[in-house]
Amino acid sequence: MAKTSPRSKSASTPAVEPGPPDFVDEVESLGEELCGLRDPKAVMKALARRLVDRYGTSVCGVWLINRKKSTLELVAEAGEPGIPTGLARLAYEETLLGKAVRQRLPQVAPRTDGEGDALVDWARENDLGFVAAYPLAGDADAQGAFLIGCAKSPSKSSLGLFRLHAMIASLALRDAELFSSTQGILSKLSFLMEASQALNSTLDLSELLGRILEVAKTQVNAERGTLFLVDDKTNEIWSLIAHGLGKQEIRLPLGKGIAGHVAKTGETVIIPDAYADPRFNPEVDKRTGYHTRSILCLAILNKAGKIIAALQLLNKKDGTFSEEDAEFLRTLSGHMAVALENAQLHQALLEKERMEKELALARGIQKSLLPDTAPLVKGFDIALLNEPCYAVGGDYYDFLTLGPNTLLVVIADVEGKGVGSALVMSNLQATLRALVVHLHSLDEIAESLNRMILNDTRSQKYLSIFMGLIDTRRKGLHYINCGHVPPVIVRPKNEPITLTEGGMVIGLFENAQYRRGHIKLQSGDVLVLCTDGITESMDSHSDEYGDERLLECVHQSADLKAAEIVEAVSADVARHSRHGTHLDDKVMIAIKVG
Repeated sequence: MAKTSPRSKSASTPAVEPGPPDFVDEVESLGEELCGLRDPKAVMKALARRLVDRYGTSVCGVWLINRKKSTLELVAEAGEPGIPTGLARLAYEETLLGKAVRQRLPQVAPRTDGEGDALVDWARENDLGFVAAYPLAGDADAQGAFLIGCAKSPSKSSLGLFRLHAMIASLALRDAELFSSTQGILSKLSFLMEASQALNSTLDLSELLGRILEVAKTQVNAERGTLFLVDDKTNEIWSLIAHGLGKQEIRLPLGKGIAGHVAKTGETVIIPDAYADPRFNPEVDKRTGYHTRSILCLAILNKAGKIIAALQLLNKKDGTFSEEDAEFLRTLSGHMAVALENAQLHQALLEKERMEKELALARGIQKSLLPDTAPLVKGFDIALLNEPCYAVGGDYYDFLTLGPNTLLVVIADVEGKGVGSALVMSNLQATLRALVVHLHSLDEIAESLNRMILNDTRSQKYLSIFMGLIDTRRKGLHYINCGHVPPVIVRPKNEPITLTEGGMVIGLFENAQYRRGHIKLQSGDVLVLCTDGITESMDSHSDEYGDERLLECVHQSADLKAAEIVEAVSADVARHSRHGTHLDDKVMIAIKVG
């Protein structure tokens, strides 16, 4: 910049009192030195150093306003003597610096004592005869002030330069803060993009938990962290923690501890001193030897606003956690929530596929245990219907040949559905086949089954069963009905016969008693056995198919072959329940006496 002559008092901008010949050069170098800096602290340090090095001031300190705490905080100093630590933070209402900030004008300390101003008193104690404060205030609110101390009063031109320094430093500070803020925003946006990519690049839940923690710890500079997921089924929070070479799952009741409280309420918790907070439990520190200083814990919500996790971070490395830390993590938590739900959905799909494969295998095994077709028995036409509704279930039927003229027909229904019932069914089959070898009385077999099912505490299930022992030569039927759907015999030109003799279901009472029944079969008789999947099939009005409809259908088709009778009943049940919602396995056996 070329030198120009001082402007006249009538100029449009305020005139600066003429200084030394190099005054304009000083202004130019001041602007170049301060306005080229991008770090606010660097601007303040350069200002303090320049005022000491170039203008002969003994000491210079720069304080900026902390509006949250209503204090002035020392950010830069130069010269001797050094400003004491006790003066690094000042309540600006009653200080020379505060007066300069409030009035936005330079303030010179009186020659007497500091009138309660500790900073001025300190200056006087160190033989600084001239003490003045200059506000850092441009067109906007004041940002702070700097204080200079000299052994003697500066020249009038120096005082003008001090004011000019305050004006230019204020502009440079605002530029640096704006640049720093912009860079901070860009940095956070960049971090958000990178974090989002990192979180959404895996569907492995265990790996994702680790990535979320690394992202969160990096952003807020935390030493450790834990991510707790909410388990709605158990009303708990759980996480995976390092244990030896692997990971161990830990679970806590929802609402217990800091993380449990956050997961239940959604409240963000910031604790600067963990051991001074009654909510902190030091037991983990005692077990691990770790010392928790500060804690930040916040909830992670999905798009519907539901809390799905709680993120807990420990020990900020460079101080204590702030609301700014929490706010940025809340911004990031949306990405965390999406990634977590995607990973959990993926895990659920994998688990479903695994279960379907296991159920298909179990169904194959169960199917192999049950007869595919009815046996061929001279003098009898036997047909079978087996329509499974579930992959595996508790319906059981069997045909056991006990001699050249003896056939044991069994049909049973284990309480409940699914794998547990299927296991009881397979156990029932093995037990029954073992019992019929040694016991030939149906009531003894029933009592033995009851004891064995009761002693199997793993199952906690009961079952209904009908066993019919047919003498194929004499056409006699010995039977026992243990709480099962009563089989019926449809006899031409006679009332149907219901087979109810027996006792209660198997597996409920230890001393249950059973008694067998007997009936003589006749040519043309149709014996129908079924599970409740037939009789309890419902229509859209929850009306069951029932025993009466079953009897009516069997009566109408009694002249047909056994297989055709089964088909007729199956079709009739399907028509009745086509709009219903009750689903169950269906087993039916039709035996027509020749």
